[in-house]
Amino acid sequence: MISKFAYLFLFIAFFSCKPSSGNSGSSNLKDTTGQPKLVVGVVVDQMRFDYLNRFKNKFGSEGFLRLMRQGYSCNNHHFNYIPTYTGPGHASIFTGTTPSVHGIIGNDWYDKVSESTVYCTTDEKYNPVGASTKYGHVSPHNLKVTTLADQNRLFTQMKGKTIGVSIKDRGAIFPSGHTANGAYWFEGSNEGKWVSSTYYMDKLPSWVQEFNSPSNISNYLKTWNPLYDINLYKESGPDLSNYEKGFKGQSAPVFPYDLKALMSLNDGFDILKTSPFGNEMITDFALAAVEAEALGKDEHTDFLTVSYSSTDYVGHNFGLNSVELQDMYLRLDLEIERLLNYLDKNVGAGNYTLFLTSDHGAAEVPSYLKDVHMPSGYVQKEMFTPLYKALSAKYGVSDLIKNISNNQIFLNHERIGSMQLNLEAIQKFVVNEIIHYPAMNKAFTATTMQTSYFETGIEKTLQNGYNQKLSGDVLYTLQSGVIAYGPKGTTHGSGFTYDTHVPLLFYGNGIQQGKTFERTNVSDIAPTISALLGIGLPSGATGEVIEKVIY
Repeated sequence: MISKFAYLFLFIAFFSCKPSSGNSGSSNLKDTTGQPKLVVGVVVDQMRFDYLNRFKNKFGSEGFLRLMRQGYSCNNHHFNYIPTYTGPGHASIFTGTTPSVHGIIGNDWYDKVSESTVYCTTDEKYNPVGASTKYGHVSPHNLKVTTLADQNRLFTQMKGKTIGVSIKDRGAIFPSGHTANGAYWFEGSNEGKWVSSTYYMDKLPSWVQEFNSPSNISNYLKTWNPLYDINLYKESGPDLSNYEKGFKGQSAPVFPYDLKALMSLNDGFDILKTSPFGNEMITDFALAAVEAEALGKDEHTDFLTVSYSSTDYVGHNFGLNSVELQDMYLRLDLEIERLLNYLDKNVGAGNYTLFLTSDHGAAEVPSYLKDVHMPSGYVQKEMFTPLYKALSAKYGVSDLIKNISNNQIFLNHERIGSMQLNLEAIQKFVVNEIIHYPAMNKAFTATTMQTSYFETGIEKTLQNGYNQKLSGDVLYTLQSGVIAYGPKGTTHGSGFTYDTHVPLLFYGNGIQQGKTFERTNVSDIAPTISALLGIGLPSGATGEVIEKVIY
């Protein structure tokens, strides 16, 4: 008689050795769970989460709403560091970590070694390609860790391609990483061309040169009218308000905007950046890249990163409550639809994975908030005049501060050393002085950032943005609604929810359908896509896999 243990052994052996049910079954499994041929990372510059709901009734059904309906939406998604700027945002999304690790602590920052301000992508070892732009001396060298796309290149023995596209160089360079086959951005001014750097190539590919034809670029210089009857834009304020900058050469910030007529007074082709036609051009360029580079056409997963930058320029110029901003997002919705339709047709529905997020949010225009009796305000550099006086009175010298920028104060270490003063004591003196200023919210010393561990709050987000080698001696944050900016338009950079709460939508191959209100962080995106692809995590990744998103 066979024992129950023998039956168990035979059962396990049978099913362990049982062959697949045939090629068709294996093929079906591969079709539904195989690797995506293309991963598309979309970043909408300066998009707050609440725009998805605010403009929902005006969106079409096949853009943002398709991603939300058929994909997975993380509705409580945040940046978990300060400062919330474009450079750190794009770097954090694609590295899965924060400025404390990846090293991009701002769009630009004061360099303690050269004692000068450096731009996040500047690298004088490389030259511009495709135009005479002074901004083409760039590379990803300041990014100290690998990106998602880098890991995919390593995993595929460099056979999976990576292409980065954005109007801004930092929006193309940081997402595509150190090993990109190409990163392209738009040089406006009198150039009106898509350009790159010798870090990637010696000359532009023929398809980019063709795209750059003057007749093609000039086609984007249109007249900007509202997409719909302007009276239907009930989700925004009036077309004419006192909170908008507008364009030079136009008496008031109201529709229509004749871009061709206004370009000469608005930095030439740069005017495209502050219009929905800048985003239209980004989509066209991205689709041209997919076709010319044959992305998603073989067994090796490719990466396409697309950063829609014009939303940021319009937000800065017109503010969050403007009709211009709403029209920008209604038109962007059509661009997302066009991108998805193209990928369905040319890569294949189910053959690609796409995620969409933002690099930061934005504050309401403080002058508007003041008019509706909400906390707000403005600060200028003169705010720190009392600090200089206090330091001089305390220590008898006037040069103990080298630089104040990015909400950080850099002290003169050489002077402090020569006077045999205590650095930590001076840091604490500065904190105790500025914390009493009306616009100030919180302030901390670098010593505190290095010796304490914070688990929550503004303190944690400051610590995640603090880089021991690069950051200043004192870090501070302003009160809610207070910005360092002019009286019209707006900006971003804080750790308040209006700057940190952004969309995160996943869609396509390997993605579940649903949504969550559990908190997710920017550093979770790269680990989640890495898990989906089965590739190594970016080298500095500190985020978690959002398990609910993938299957």
